[in-house]
Order: sequence, then C-alpha cells, then structure tokens
Amino acid sequence: MASNEAKPIRVLILCTGNSARSQMAEGLLRDIGGGRFEVFSAGVNPTSVRPQAVTAMSEIGIDISKQYSKSVDEFSGQQFDYVITVCDNANERCPVFPAGTERIHWSFEDPAAATGDESAVLTVYRTVRDQIKDKLQAFIRS
Repeated sequence: MASNEAKPIRVLILCTGNSARSQMAEGLLRDIGGGRFEVFSAGVNPTSVRPQAVTAMSEIGIDISKQYSKSVDEFSGQQFDYVITVCDNANERCPVFPAGTERIHWSFEDPAAATGDESAVLTVYRTVRDQIKDKLQAFIRS
C-alpha cells in the first residue's frame, strides 16, 4: 500500500449468534463502504448463518452465502477502530478491546425470532436489513 493511501478502517460487528444481524451488517458495510472498511462480524455465542439472511441480502445484490459464524474470541486482542454491537445481549457481553477502539451500540429486532410463514419471516429480515443499511449509511457519512 502506498504511503498516501489511507489505511482501511477496521470494524467488528457483534451479535449474539452471528447468524443474521451482524452477518447482514458485515455484507452491507463491505458493499457500501467502497473499500474504506475492513469488516468482520462475530457472535458472543455463534451458531450458523440463517438462510433467510442470505436471501434478504441477495435480493439487494449482496452475496453473503460464503460468510460463516465466528466467535468473538477469534478476535481477542486485535485492534479495531470500531466495535459495533447490533443487539442488546452482545452489547452486555462484549469483551474489552484495546484502547482506541470506539464502541457503538445499535439495537435491532432479532429477525431469527420472527414467526409465521416464510413470507412473513422474510419480511422481518428485509425490515431489519433496511434498518441496518440506514444506520450504516449514517455511520459512513459521520
């Protein structure tokens, strides 16, 4: 990297299971951030990426099908410019990161808790996806 190029802003997005909200946020920030961000996501109790999250993202042209759930422990001791929690549980259980890391908390509804038929569940995923996108766009502009 040439010395006149800015170093990418490192962002870790945390959720409980790293299955939906944080995965969608990772894909969105990578897409709309225009290469200015090095983005990771993790969970305090990782599970697996929900197929509805993959579907909701593919509807707006973002492929997160190769992403996988990771534990926040994998990032222990790493330096991040920002750690963004996207659910209250992750905010409460977020480990301490090195000095210089700015913590941001956004609370989004858990789409994995949505009930009803597949169409109703996907509607919740789309709503949460769009809310996350709005927050990320404001974050990028700030």
